[in-house]
Amino acid sequence: MNQTQMLAQVRKMQAEMTKAQEELAATVVSGTAGGGLVTVEMTCDYRVKAVRLDKQTIDPDDSETLEDLITVAVNDAVAKAQETSSKRMGAVTGGLRVPGMF
Repeated sequence: MNQTQMLAQVRKMQAEMTKAQEELAATVVSGTAGGGLVTVEMTCDYRVKAVRLDKQTIDPDDSETLEDLITVAVNDAVAKAQETSSKRMGAVTGGLRVPGMF
């Protein structure tokens, strides 16, 4: 492979990575806790889009339980976003780990 071919291949991979990053920014995953009492929707670039609380989770005398459920739901959403990002970017890079990409 000559240098021109290699540069063309790198440019193509960069374009595919940019497209994948845009797709991930538009992909929404949901994290849940308490059997669906708390749901967090997050994009795969880690922007929280929504937090939904079942009315029974709102107890003014027990804010700690709600805080714990929100924490679990956010962590669940983050894990799903990471998994989705790794799969998508892995498809672009052929499994090659590119620092800062995912």
